[in-house]
Amino acid sequence: MVYVADTHAIIWFLDKDPRLSLAAKNTLVNPSTELIVPTIVLAEITHLYGRGRISISPAVVEQKILKSANCRAHSLDKEVVAMIPASLDIHDAIIVATALVLRDLRQLPVTLITKDGKITQSGLIQTLW
Repeated sequence: MVYVADTHAIIWFLDKDPRLSLAAKNTLVNPSTELIVPTIVLAEITHLYGRGRISISPAVVEQKILKSANCRAHSLDKEVVAMIPASLDIHDAIIVATALVLRDLRQLPVTLITKDGKITQSGLIQTLW
């Protein structure tokens, strides 16, 4: 199973925030989890950190998440752009589109780690929280 991480899941995991569900935490700490971080998530973290809204820096995300052997970033490329659902806000749509590319074009079993109700209710991708 491939897991795509939403922004808040990464931030709450690194911040040890109690809002992170046990299922999400267990998935993120599991070294056998194949974790994908969309580049829009990295951009959101950089933006939020720069505005002082979060204490988790992009350097911490790089060190603690992206350098893990079981993790990789997925770029916002033409395939992702082609899969963007119009029914979601742009940031959420790009995250979902990344998961859809992996599922529909790469034929991988994919779950999106998110608490976002709009994403979950959209039914576009399997979610975990």
